[in-house]
Amino acid sequence: MVHADYSNLKSGQLSKQETLQHVLDSYEALKTLNWVANLSNCASLLWYAYKSLDVEVNWTGFYLTSVPDDELILGPFQGKVACQTIKFGKGVCGSAASSQKTQLVPNVEEFPGHIACDGETQSEIVVPIVKDGKTKGVIDLDCLNLSGFDEVDQEYLEKLAELISQSL
Repeated sequence: MVHADYSNLKSGQLSKQETLQHVLDSYEALKTLNWVANLSNCASLLWYAYKSLDVEVNWTGFYLTSVPDDELILGPFQGKVACQTIKFGKGVCGSAASSQKTQLVPNVEEFPGHIACDGETQSEIVVPIVKDGKTKGVIDLDCLNLSGFDEVDQEYLEKLAELISQSL
């Protein structure tokens, strides 16, 4: 198998759970000692997984904790140009980073203080990546539809965040 084959998922081929498990398994198979390579491939895996599920994602990627650790800085992603820095506690990403709790947002317009990097985004899920009690970053997925993500996404993305934290 060549590396690109990990992203070759056909629409309707797998259930949501099977598709997201494929992301977890592929992340593990592709993992290297370099975090940039790992998160770059992971952003692509997420992009193509959700596209295969016919979920209208418009951004899949990461924000990483900067030094000092009160701000997130843009990391590897798929999608349009994005905000470069986000303060802890600000917007969906900053809220996930500061609370260390997943933010599942069915309608971003209803989230107090939402930061609109892309005005077309309707829903979002942000999962903190935590290691040794410290936020190291967040997984961020945006969708063009309302209620684009659910508890199944949360479950698997939280598993992915744990795998990522172990490889930091």
